[in-house]
Amino acid sequence: MLSQTLNEGLTVYRIGPKIRSLRTGKGMGLAQLGDHTGLSAGMLSRIERGQVFPTLPTLLRIALVFGVGLDHFFAAGEDRPVLEIVRRADRLRLPDHPGGIPAFHFESLDFPVTDRRLEAFLAEFPGDGPESTPHSHAGVELIYVFRGSLDIAVHSRTHRLETGDSMYFESGFEHCYRAGGSDGCSAIVVLQGDETLAPS
Repeated sequence: MLSQTLNEGLTVYRIGPKIRSLRTGKGMGLAQLGDHTGLSAGMLSRIERGQVFPTLPTLLRIALVFGVGLDHFFAAGEDRPVLEIVRRADRLRLPDHPGGIPAFHFESLDFPVTDRRLEAFLAEFPGDGPESTPHSHAGVELIYVFRGSLDIAVHSRTHRLETGDSMYFESGFEHCYRAGGSDGCSAIVVLQGDETLAPS
């Protein structure tokens, strides 16, 4: 296991995102890259997400596939905009809290980005599900409903959003969510603040 110092030192090079950029630029899937490198798609996914750092021999095998040198992964390079693509298959579906019946499930839409200025989620609210636990966090929140209806209680007042509606509010006030009908609801939730965090 890498020490915290080594881990922090390697993180700045964004090796995982650089590998993902090379792979998607070639239109190559994780399984295809795995066939060329001998690594499993699961391991490659963890490397691209920055959860695991590849050894130099492993990184060299990946570099050879794309015809680049090891310096490609460690050079500062040109100043380029932050750009990450999150494929549907790579997203993780998580409940709002472990155990019991979840009030909603959410999937991060921007998890590979470090130092995010905002966080975006796909949220799925089951029909006739329980109300989420009231919570608050610094900053603001924007919700856009694209399927069904959603009841959002903010500061003890409930607002109904229908399909196509959106709502912006200060999330420092206590708030909670619940699907507005038996058919469930799907929404995009965007959080921005001093301390962004998953809806809970």
